[in-house]
Amino acid sequence: MHAEQFTASYTEQGDIHKEVFLNPTILKMIETIDNKKILDAGCGEGYLSRILAQSGASVVAVDYSKKMLEIAEQKTSDNLKITYHHGNCENLDFLEEQSFNLIISNMVIQDLENYQEAIQEMHRLLVDGGCFIFSILHPCFVTPESGWVKNDDGEKIHWKVDKYFYEGVYEQVFPQGHKEKLLLFHRTLTSYFNAITEAGFTLEGLVEPKPSEEMLKKYPSFEEDFRCSDFIVFKVRK
Repeated sequence: MHAEQFTASYTEQGDIHKEVFLNPTILKMIETIDNKKILDAGCGEGYLSRILAQSGASVVAVDYSKKMLEIAEQKTSDNLKITYHHGNCENLDFLEEQSFNLIISNMVIQDLENYQEAIQEMHRLLVDGGCFIFSILHPCFVTPESGWVKNDDGEKIHWKVDKYFYEGVYEQVFPQGHKEKLLLFHRTLTSYFNAITEAGFTLEGLVEPKPSEEMLKKYPSFEEDFRCSDFIVFKVRK
């Protein structure tokens, strides 16, 4: 999917799922932002980096897509403390160890083939006591061949999951209703937890985001997201 097409509907809050589910959860987990040195690991077009910098953080933002970084640079005003770098989150050896108070990776870890190496790299880059917050598609509900089961009238009866214990690559339409399929990696919740602890992190928080009353008023269709969780957000500490 081309970067321009992928980000065409983005606002200053990112896409609609980030606005409704992920941004409120991540920002609540951060607690304080001012004067922190933060790594946005997999920044995309930089919307979250800009939110953090506008709140007083000094941000280093990394992404593997050069086109996304171009878009990010174009959208970022000179007065914001953001430095963009091209890089793969599995190996950021151009960044010094223990350089950051906080690392955020928003909907990126799930897309990496060597996700364990990426989590270990985040551990290397954090100061002692620093936190790593990352969001992914919920592996218990977004699985190979998951999706809505509908009746003859098109009414959604229930959300089907299948092949939960399969670990590897698969194609799926996400979000539901889009035409193009995404290439996704699926791992179990156990695998993610093991990768966290093996890297040396301690799990401090876990949230399965739900839409707030405020967001439901703005986007009533998200009422269906009380039936199962699309996302899960981890907060781990070094």
